Amino acid sequence: MRVYISADMEGVAGVWAWEQVETRGGGEYTRYQRLMTAEVNTVIHGALQAGATAVCINDAHGGMRNLLVENLHPGAQLITGTPKKLGMMEGIDRGFTAACFLGYHARAGSAGILAHTYSDVVHCLQVNGQEMGELGLNALLAGYFGVPVVMVSGDQVLAGEARKLLGEIEVVIVKEALNYHAARSLSPRQVRAKLLQGIARALERKNLKPLSAPAPATVTIEFNDPARAAAAAILPRSRRLNAVTIAYTGDDYLEAYQAMRSLIALAKSS
Repeated sequence: MRVYISADMEGVAGVWAWEQVETRGGGEYTRYQRLMTAEVNTVIHGALQAGATAVCINDAHGGMRNLLVENLHPGAQLITGTPKKLGMMEGIDRGFTAACFLGYHARAGSAGILAHTYSDVVHCLQVNGQEMGELGLNALLAGYFGVPVVMVSGDQVLAGEARKLLGEIEVVIVKEALNYHAARSLSPRQVRAKLLQGIARALERKNLKPLSAPAPATVTIEFNDPARAAAAAILPRSRRLNAVTIAYTGDDYLEAYQAMRSLIALAKSS
């Protein structure tokens, strides 16, 4: 049994401010690097106890070099750094039995803590007409490779997204979003205990199916201003639907996912 972990940072216990998850935060950021690494290590340990023969962890936050490799559980391999062809899902392939999304956050426009979708330039993102955040986008890519998402962790808003999209998977709520910049959080020790129990239950389940990835797949992104959309429209085969909205249709979901990341990168460059 091979287990894949994509680890973000905004959904780690105690996080409520950007300074805690960006290098500009200095000591605060360093502190939450340790807490993020501890949550990941707990799930690695639990997966190995549950019978995993291999665990791959992809650092999926920001510059994707947040996890402290010197403190990483020795039973896992780490993918770190950027750019990566598959970004938050680098390393996923058909050989994995299950995927876990740790420290995730809710989509742009929601009531979650630090809620956004890949970038602050994105106001709303849809796949074939269905609004998606990073959870949904990445779960569809896991599904493209035939891998079910079996566990996610984050705030209660993210949990609601997961249950609506993925059904009765294992959801570990580490904190309650009070607003964009405020949370009621469990202690890191409590969270690690919940994660250990959660991964054990998740890997016991045999009936979870991969999310079906559409083909063809159309990604539609509403940016937060026309200049961002104009920059994104440089991508060949993209279509500008109005002043702030760009669409791209891929023959399969993998193409659409990679185009989505390119559209956002272009928009951020403007």
